[in-house]
Amino acid sequence: GTYTISHLRFGPKPITKPYLIGTADFIACHKFSFLEKLDMLKNAKPGGVFLLNSPFTADKVWNEIPVEVQKQIIDKKLRFYVVDGMAIAEKAGMGSRINTIMQTAFFKISGVLPEAEAVKLIKKYTDKTYARKGADVVAKNMAAIDLALTEIHEVKYPAQTTSTLKMKSPVPADAPAFVKEVIGEMIAARGESLKVSQLPDDGTYPTGTTKYEKRNIAEKIPVWDTELCIQCGNCTMVCPHAVIRLKAYDPKYLAGAPATFKSADAKGKELAGMKATLQVAPEDCTGCGACINICPAIDKQNPGRKAINFEPQHALRESEARNWDFFLKIPNTDTKLLNLSIPKGIAMRQPLFEFSGACAGCGETPYVKLMSQLYGDRAIIANATGCSSIYGGNLPTTPYTTRSDGRGPAWSNSLFEDAAEFGMGMRLTADKQAEYARELMNAHKGDGVPESLVFSMLANPQSNDEEIERQRAWVAELKTAVAAVKKPWAAELANVADALVKKSAWIIGGDGWAYDIGFGGLDHVLASGRNINILVLDTELYSNTGGQMSKATPFGAVVKFAAAGKGIGKKDLASIAMTYGYVYVAMVSMGANMSQAIKAFREAESYDGPSIIIAYSHCINHGIDMMKGMNQAKVATESGAWPLFRYDPRLKAEGKNPFQLDSKEPVTDKLEQFMYAEVRFKTLRDSDPARAAELLGKQKELVERRYKEYRYLADRTF
Repeated sequence: GTYTISHLRFGPKPITKPYLIGTADFIACHKFSFLEKLDMLKNAKPGGVFLLNSPFTADKVWNEIPVEVQKQIIDKKLRFYVVDGMAIAEKAGMGSRINTIMQTAFFKISGVLPEAEAVKLIKKYTDKTYARKGADVVAKNMAAIDLALTEIHEVKYPAQTTSTLKMKSPVPADAPAFVKEVIGEMIAARGESLKVSQLPDDGTYPTGTTKYEKRNIAEKIPVWDTELCIQCGNCTMVCPHAVIRLKAYDPKYLAGAPATFKSADAKGKELAGMKATLQVAPEDCTGCGACINICPAIDKQNPGRKAINFEPQHALRESEARNWDFFLKIPNTDTKLLNLSIPKGIAMRQPLFEFSGACAGCGETPYVKLMSQLYGDRAIIANATGCSSIYGGNLPTTPYTTRSDGRGPAWSNSLFEDAAEFGMGMRLTADKQAEYARELMNAHKGDGVPESLVFSMLANPQSNDEEIERQRAWVAELKTAVAAVKKPWAAELANVADALVKKSAWIIGGDGWAYDIGFGGLDHVLASGRNINILVLDTELYSNTGGQMSKATPFGAVVKFAAAGKGIGKKDLASIAMTYGYVYVAMVSMGANMSQAIKAFREAESYDGPSIIIAYSHCINHGIDMMKGMNQAKVATESGAWPLFRYDPRLKAEGKNPFQLDSKEPVTDKLEQFMYAEVRFKTLRDSDPARAAELLGKQKELVERRYKEYRYLADRTF
């Protein structure tokens, strides 16, 4: 959803110089909202061509663009064309994919090739490019090409500017100075003009800066129907970008609400007398539709309508932005009123991971968001290189954020191969600092450190939010007490006192890291016995670098380095981890069972030892409709391709079976439904049906054998 810039050069002679284009004959803007913040036409050559993907027709678009853009068009005497790529893509059944449409428009109006010849070549290479994805995909692209040819229109503009709109500042006026002066310049694509002296000396950037970016990329956004909503919280659970949120609050906070702000009576005995609001951040939403897809509240009179429904963003942007700002000022729901073992309770917890630049509909980010809602105020995170490090800490903005009191996750990324060791270092450091703080407190009880305070802090188990907050209050008391003591030990104790609050250490990465390149380090951490949590976001391939095969790739998947379909089964990382006997292990899928996923996160973090959660994460590389990714995750579990279970070593001490199988016996007939809904499997079936059938059979055998093994483990008596 952010911008990329492609430089394309044509000439009658071979082009041997790799220079970027400084003055362009042709410029295309594929996202209308980019005109607000980016100087799209600074490199346009006088008399050149400007193509705009626009929801507005040629006779109406002129006054919908900023006056600064109008002036450049007039001054440079540009030929100005528009095409509604999104409408064409939707009509052709291509969702939001407009690349073929914009390519067609380029060749039609650029004059690089005669139109008839260009169209012939476009169709030839479209067939070649998309044939492996199936005949239906090729047909949709062909339809889009034909539609595009008739829907490209030139704009006849006046000789003077007429717009009342102006380009917006890259970040709001109330943003902190560093955000305005440094991050804002990067957002506006002016980062090369920054001085080295403006950048942080140690490379540490502030958290919580995605909220200032306001990318405004959604064509449609979800709109809440207060009458239908059952306030289950499912929509907020699956939202990849934390843009749809739920709060219950005292009705008094509705005073001064915007006229369009919605509320309803909060549901549930624990929230009696309170109001509830489900609110969307319109300028941060990506329009993926995951929330709408998961919503269970359907209008019986009109089955096509749910408690949340898509509506065009443009008309709602300003009013919903005001509603969002008002919503943020309403206090968060008191945690004491929330059941944090169900989606509704989690939905009312503030996420400390928000508005990331992950793909629209991403299957990984809901798990990261869940972790941040439960433990983000005291989390320290080591992130393996991959998608999660790109959307987790890429410049210019950072999605990890803080509560109103400034507490939030500390995050860093090391190398791809050593993320586990990196995270282990964070755990050891936090443990050593806490140990040193306890030694200093015990050594100086009564000598400036109140004995009662020492006893209270050391006896506090810090097993829930209330005990954590109590510990923080005592740490503040301790700091106040030692501040009055002018001795070296007092300064030392003040320096490490915060380590007395329990830290939640997490190592996060994808399957390429966990199963392959970082497996040695991951195994080392699992074997350590230390209290550290590992979250594996398993997309079953290397997502960030274009979909290469990993040891997590299953039978029959066509990916890079497995062009004929992977002929070897997936590595069973969970079973390997369980062999230690003292490692908490869980396989979860939010689309299959949200409550089981929440339970696994809570159990893993509370376990005083190593834990690993392997989370099914649908991915754009799977070639699916990302809006329905959670549906695919559900079928993955029903078919047995992704079983759900938890292995909790603590249960052995209670004489109970530590292995708990959370999914039913697989319906292997659904394996075909699961696999052939995805391009990675469907490609092989279309190109080599015999091999596809062979590998499907192997996958069925694996699923059946694995279930029997897990069933045996679950049925044992202790």
